[in-house]
Amino acid sequence: MGDVNETKDVIAPGLEKELSEQWQKIGICNDFVFCKVMQDEELLKELVHLILPKLRFEKLSIQAQQAVEIGMDIRGVRFDIFATLEDQRVIDIEMQVLNRGNLPKRMRFYNSMADTQMLEKGVLYTKLQDSYVIMICTFDYYGRGRHLYTFTNRCTEEPDLEMADGTAKIVLNAIGTKEDVSGRLKEFLKYVAGETSEDEYVRKLDDAVKKAKANREWRREYMTLQMRDLENREIGMEQGMERGINKEQHDRIATMLKKGKTPGEIADFCDYPLALIKEVQKSLLVEV
Repeated sequence: MGDVNETKDVIAPGLEKELSEQWQKIGICNDFVFCKVMQDEELLKELVHLILPKLRFEKLSIQAQQAVEIGMDIRGVRFDIFATLEDQRVIDIEMQVLNRGNLPKRMRFYNSMADTQMLEKGVLYTKLQDSYVIMICTFDYYGRGRHLYTFTNRCTEEPDLEMADGTAKIVLNAIGTKEDVSGRLKEFLKYVAGETSEDEYVRKLDDAVKKAKANREWRREYMTLQMRDLENREIGMEQGMERGINKEQHDRIATMLKKGKTPGEIADFCDYPLALIKEVQKSLLVEV
């Protein structure tokens, strides 16, 4: 993210007040706060044990907001929390508050990027260790009421036969209704959904969130990033208008992108030039 102490960005008073109020309202489900809090190794270890109680490990190394780039013309990824265990197994944990309708494809992509992160040039694929991609969602993507959905690759003809490729994709649902997880994991998910809890881990987590929000440097970093994001969106909108897209069209494209529509689908449906749709996509920093 860069060194905020070195930035020369100046936040306008009106915007600073708005962002400051926003900062006071956000909690653990904000990915910026989540990434800061989960840099605490003990908090992260306990969370992993809650989600994957059968996973045995003693230590992990943490990379927050880890960026993986594999080529100038190929989409990269920025993991929220990327943790490596002592035996080189990896765990990617992402906080998701918007349902863009593309969660399965997003997890597929993150899984491939996790493999890319593990392998160095010339290393055989047989050296790939197990990987876990975990999405903590504030919504029930699959609509089955579960708190936890675990996906592994299985044979269609023989459902009890696993491919055993060492990958697992886990979707956590903060608004689950079934009795399908431990009470402690359920309390954590309630906290993600905005509820209070007396659970010991949740109390430690809440204390860490409060300390994070009291950190002036992190507050300034958050506000600066939000300001830059707003500026990028404004620039993208201006560029789109220069190329013939009015505000109504820009907003329509942005809405469809956020719902998971691809640029090609939008071009076909709206009869807009594909290049202009991609300009809006780029300006919004939408990952589809």
